[in-house]
Amino acid sequence: MRVIAWLKQYYEPVLYVLALSLLLMALFKPSIQLRQQVQHYLLITDVSQSMNAEDEMLNQKKVSRIAYAQHLMKQIVHKAPCGTYFSLGIFASDNVAMLQTPLEVCKNLDVISDGIDHLEWRMAWKGNSRLSFSVHAATHIYDALNQPAQMLFFTDGDEAPRVNVTIKQDLSGVQIGEFFTFVGVGGPEKVAIVRYNTANKPVGYWPVSENNNAGAVGVTYADPSSDEPDPPVAYAEYDRMLSQLEEDYLKELSAEFKGSYLKGQDQEAFYKAIAAKKATASFVTDYPLRAVYLVLAILLVLASYLPDVLYRRRVEA
Repeated sequence: MRVIAWLKQYYEPVLYVLALSLLLMALFKPSIQLRQQVQHYLLITDVSQSMNAEDEMLNQKKVSRIAYAQHLMKQIVHKAPCGTYFSLGIFASDNVAMLQTPLEVCKNLDVISDGIDHLEWRMAWKGNSRLSFSVHAATHIYDALNQPAQMLFFTDGDEAPRVNVTIKQDLSGVQIGEFFTFVGVGGPEKVAIVRYNTANKPVGYWPVSENNNAGAVGVTYADPSSDEPDPPVAYAEYDRMLSQLEEDYLKELSAEFKGSYLKGQDQEAFYKAIAAKKATASFVTDYPLRAVYLVLAILLVLASYLPDVLYRRRVEA
């Protein structure tokens, strides 16, 4: 009874002290850690040289396939809500390599964006590209991740050498189909592939005569002298190696292991389709409590005026 009587007498100072305590607590950016299901995307980019073919449009200008893929990836990252995680990898030859492990988007936006900005063909460690092999490689990457992810594989589907029964891989045993999506980049018409030297300067177009199996890549990058000072280029238009988005092949390949295919397009429908994919990861996430403390402090200050308001209403009645 004495405590109640004391609180009735000193309720205003008590409320102000509590409000001040909450304000002080808010200054230290308090948070609690909770485990929740969140989205984790693994963005894999084909860096074979066919991705240098310029048959995509961005801001009313023709751009290379890899530049377009970079734009799509950055849009996915920028549209993702806080709490979304991203990893980054590249594909070349018959393997996949990781560049960034899971990073939370809001805390690491600049790091993730910078990693995407620096993707280019010179990252490839070997010539040729075999997508069916890459699916098995991606499975190993998936198993090695600390957390499962939705894998978005950006590619034009241009393989070199062309698939035949002797090198075709059996993908029926691949178990990650529901988490694997080929994102097709490139146009439906055959176009010439721009060739660069090792200084990343365009010097012409890939010639058919350079390597009949080059398809999209040609030489082995372990020997940079082969591209210096000027690598061989097509001497006539009919000698240019041509490439296009192999959409039917990507659909066929993804169907073999129950994966999916999306045409990469800078449209809201594409980004919504990506965002709608099922959350795959379970992360411990920090939930900030500053707003909660500030709201409680304001309510306590307002509560200090409540007895006066009630008293005035009784008097007026």
